[in-house]
Amino acid sequence: MARDQLLQSRPGAHARQALSKVPEVTALFWIIKVLTTGMGETTSDFLVKRYDPQLTVAAAGVVLAISLTVQLVAKRYSAAIYWTAVVMVSVFGTMAADVLHVQFKVPYVASSAFFAVTLAVIFGLWYRSEKTLSIHSITTRRRELFYWATVLTTFALGTATGDMTAVTLHLGYFSSGLLFAGLIAIPALGHWKLGLNPIFAFWFAYVVTRPLGASFADWMGVSHQRGGLNWGTGWVSLALAALIAAFVGYLGVTRKDVA
Repeated sequence: MARDQLLQSRPGAHARQALSKVPEVTALFWIIKVLTTGMGETTSDFLVKRYDPQLTVAAAGVVLAISLTVQLVAKRYSAAIYWTAVVMVSVFGTMAADVLHVQFKVPYVASSAFFAVTLAVIFGLWYRSEKTLSIHSITTRRRELFYWATVLTTFALGTATGDMTAVTLHLGYFSSGLLFAGLIAIPALGHWKLGLNPIFAFWFAYVVTRPLGASFADWMGVSHQRGGLNWGTGWVSLALAALIAAFVGYLGVTRKDVA
């Protein structure tokens, strides 16, 4: 009742709520987000190593464009549509970062710096245009476009950063995963205990989830020679996809991620 009264007291509040097509940030949001980062990493590796890399990247780009178009034209939030788009962003973002290193021989340090600068530019343009970077403000088409540009860049940045720590800095995938597990605790503790700006804390954590999930997924999928468990990137991708589908299906039924 109180919430309805608040909405009635704010002109256009119902319209803004109806237009919001991103989920509420809950524990399941972070769990699914980490799972998508791992799946994107291993799925990309599986596909580009078994099929023609150029055709694979092009096909992934087409599927990404379709999934984002469906998300943008949807009238309301749908867990299935939203997380399908995130999965495709994860797969294509991984490929984008890997193409720079494998095809163009760009060091992971340089690609990490490039994507970090790109992300800063997007944030700068977004804030200059909308005066906020809050995920709770994604209620217009322009903000939604800024949001998805940010999401795509964070996946590419996280991929390059995770590979940089694991390969360039020789930490290995498991140790890299532990490193980012420690880093993701910083915004959580900062927000809950120290009053850290919630918007900064959210995007800090959002960026770190990418190398966190990707590092552990790589550790499970790669060979023993590369420091992994050798479960195979294909099997790891299928297992992660099953978990994502189960959680997204649960949200679709319960709608616990809808404000």
